[in-house]
Amino acid sequence: MTRLSRTSPAASERSLHQAYDTALLDLDGVVYAGGEAIAHAVESLAAARADGMHLAYVTNNALRTPDAVAEHLGELGIPTEADEVITSAQAVARLISDQVEAGAKVLVIGGEGLRVALRERGLVPVDSADEEGLAAVVQGYGGPGLEWARFAEASYAINRGVPWFASNTDLTIPGARGIGPGNGAAVEVVRIATGAEPQVAGKPLPPMHRETVLRTGAERPLVVGDRLDTDIEGAFNGEVDSLLVLTGVTDAAQLVRAEPRHRPTYVDRDLRGLLTGQPEVTRDGAAWHCGAWVCAADGGELDLRPAPSAEGSDAPEGDPIDGLRALCAAAWTAAGDGVCELDARNALARLGL
Repeated sequence: MTRLSRTSPAASERSLHQAYDTALLDLDGVVYAGGEAIAHAVESLAAARADGMHLAYVTNNALRTPDAVAEHLGELGIPTEADEVITSAQAVARLISDQVEAGAKVLVIGGEGLRVALRERGLVPVDSADEEGLAAVVQGYGGPGLEWARFAEASYAINRGVPWFASNTDLTIPGARGIGPGNGAAVEVVRIATGAEPQVAGKPLPPMHRETVLRTGAERPLVVGDRLDTDIEGAFNGEVDSLLVLTGVTDAAQLVRAEPRHRPTYVDRDLRGLLTGQPEVTRDGAAWHCGAWVCAADGGELDLRPAPSAEGSDAPEGDPIDGLRALCAAAWTAAGDGVCELDARNALARLGL
């Protein structure tokens, strides 16, 4: 197992599905987008499972229940049991139950996933801020049809001093038509109306990591995600390794500029990266090499070129993801504990990323 590297993507001689016992997979932007499976996801996950890797689906989306998520994955061709799905609704329900009495009433601003998770922990979901004995307000993603009046209901209770919890604060969520507003955007609406701050359970915060460990029992987990500020930072906080796939929110330019807590252990194009090893990124003086690519700082920009062949002529350009790995190594080393300020636009354009 290769531990988290903060200066370059790490190498793995073994296929990742053999080097780790459990993949902790994000859903939106990794397995599916807009309800449809992402290319190569179904067959890659089937191959990893067939070779002994345990798959667990860890999502900040609190809208659907684990049963509904498992059913959807099955429809996509990914057989899944409900206990293999861990949601931020479950994490926030446990967080609330640790602070209120059993049977307490909780105002729900969100979908069925929150209600089921609260009942699982012995709490009573309600719909009105005027409920007598209201102990908490919980807010989770409710889909694009969530009514504006629900935000007002939350605000009435919070302004009266009722404790406020949020499943997660992802500002965006990927869908079939593009990137839309996530629960974090809705949380901002209530924050503006109240001036309050919620207790948050979802990735990248410890309550979600605790929930995942309790439910999976993973010993050598690999976090697989598409977001730097949730999936990758959550792995960093939990001191476990991570694989970033470029099928969702994060693009190559954001990855190059990532600060240390947002730098994944590995990076790959999609979930096929689970089934392969990861190439070594090596340093030769000021230059970083990966596959058929070499990258170094040149003045104020990052210069990425095909690596010279043994005969001294330019080698054919190789896999763009290898080029991105070399580019990340050069950028992260130059940035240290900060954000890379070198211009990477020409390098990324050369890769088509």
